[in-house]
Amino acid sequence: MTRIIDKTLAGLLVTLMAVMVVTVSWQVITRFLLNSPSSYTEELSTYLLIWISLLGAAYALRVRAHLGIDVLVRRLPKTQKRSVHVFAHIVIIIFSVVALVFGGSWLVYVTLDLNQLSAAFQVPIGYVYLVLPISGLLMIYYSFVAIRENPDQESPTLLSDG
Repeated sequence: MTRIIDKTLAGLLVTLMAVMVVTVSWQVITRFLLNSPSSYTEELSTYLLIWISLLGAAYALRVRAHLGIDVLVRRLPKTQKRSVHVFAHIVIIIFSVVALVFGGSWLVYVTLDLNQLSAAFQVPIGYVYLVLPISGLLMIYYSFVAIRENPDQESPTLLSDG
């Protein structure tokens, strides 16, 4: 199950990034070469960046790519190192539940209820904010996966078949 989620998330991030590169490139072409800037590209690239950032944060949690100062933790005995590892992921779970899942869900509900629309696309802005609870759920899931794993083992990589 974890492998399927990992590959799906990685594929989605690559796709979103490719769409963003094309969108920003088109904006540059229309603005500077055609002297007629596209009205949709700025908004689309902003929303893509939001989705890439939040889903990328969950992905980075999975592959242990977040910055951390582990000078003291590396010197601890194995049992204490494990305790710090579990504690850190419990804090991540609490933050994800409160801020991303509950806060994000509330934000999605309120913006959909108020029928707030994006400026250029005129789509409900709640769909943009939907990435908050999605990212939160992924972070919760990946934190539980990380708690089960040994903190000393090699970080997972999505490029290998293992």
